[in-house]
Amino acid sequence: MKQLLTILALTVLIILTTEESSAIPAFARKYNLSCQTCHSPMPRLKAYGDDFAGNGFALTDKESPRYFAETGDEELSLIRDIPVAVRMDLYGSYNYSNKEKADFGTPYLLKFLSGGSLAKDIAYYFYFFFSERGEVAGIEDAFFMFNNILGIDMDLYVGQFQIADPLFKRELRLTLDDYNIYKLKVGLSNSNLTYDRGLMLTLGLDIGTDIILEVLNGNGIGKPDEFKVFDKDKHKSYFGRVSQEITDFLRIGAFGYFGKEDLASNTTSTTAEYLFAGPDITLAFNDLVELNCQYVYRSDDKTFLTENDFNPTGKIETNGGFAELIITPDGDNSKVYGSLLFNYIDSDLKELNQKSGTLHLGYLLRRNIRLIGEYTFTSAKEKDYSKVILGIVTAF
Repeated sequence: MKQLLTILALTVLIILTTEESSAIPAFARKYNLSCQTCHSPMPRLKAYGDDFAGNGFALTDKESPRYFAETGDEELSLIRDIPVAVRMDLYGSYNYSNKEKADFGTPYLLKFLSGGSLAKDIAYYFYFFFSERGEVAGIEDAFFMFNNILGIDMDLYVGQFQIADPLFKRELRLTLDDYNIYKLKVGLSNSNLTYDRGLMLTLGLDIGTDIILEVLNGNGIGKPDEFKVFDKDKHKSYFGRVSQEITDFLRIGAFGYFGKEDLASNTTSTTAEYLFAGPDITLAFNDLVELNCQYVYRSDDKTFLTENDFNPTGKIETNGGFAELIITPDGDNSKVYGSLLFNYIDSDLKELNQKSGTLHLGYLLRRNIRLIGEYTFTSAKEKDYSKVILGIVTAF
């Protein structure tokens, strides 16, 4: 308890000594707009912000003056000032990862972000982790985006991104606790629903239908081999999703993701197969209440190599998902907000099984400075435990 009180006292001290920030992130600087235009609260996107991102980080109803340098060459698109932003998260925690100790995770992450329009209907986005949990993590999101292909609402992303971005974006969640089913890896498999390299094609129809297709390496974003090739085998993986807007407050969707991967040790090798599938639903009421639900069925075949491992040649089935409730009582003017997140994983591999519930409360000192408190209770095979987190999230 003394350790927890120490963290609380430090957090209060930081709150009392924090100066007001007049800086705003890159896209808000470009258009001289408030972060509130796209976020509620940051980094969570409103519908307008989602449209802005999907339009290559350009506003259709407002041009930014002098965005490109005037070089006298009409065939040259040269950004006058590179748009940049920084995100920094600082946390204090008690019993994080069931360690039964207090910890100052400051900074927990420090990000350098850049993105924007390179030419008409061509954009880019990337961010670099200066520090993530004390290490230089490198690049995660990094892609080019080609908009309005063939003159219709069709976009092509080329590069590195999260497979699950068309479902629910992990990078935009309010809780420090994660969408655990997206991160899960089974056995020796490298496959999950987080980062990979490839292509993503999106198509929006006038009837409120969105169709997304992805072709991916299927083995994450690790280093290349000795031949400077990133894909570790000859296989590719394939993702597809269809979602439909039913009303202004209801959207439903379903996805599938499948592929193969070669696994090997010094003595044996195999070609594993995996399949992910499931529905999702979003209910949103006037930017006051939002409910997001995701179910994922996962099947892994031949994901172990030796007889000493569990079920080496058979199929391993996993069910999981999450439900997330976000409450902003005054809409995008809310200074105080709350979120509830429930995660569960139920697998043939019993050591993977877990359930957790998270209560998250936040207060906005400024549009781009957010104070958070979070409590999570986890029920796992080894032990039931709780963790408490207090922190500051800022972007400038």
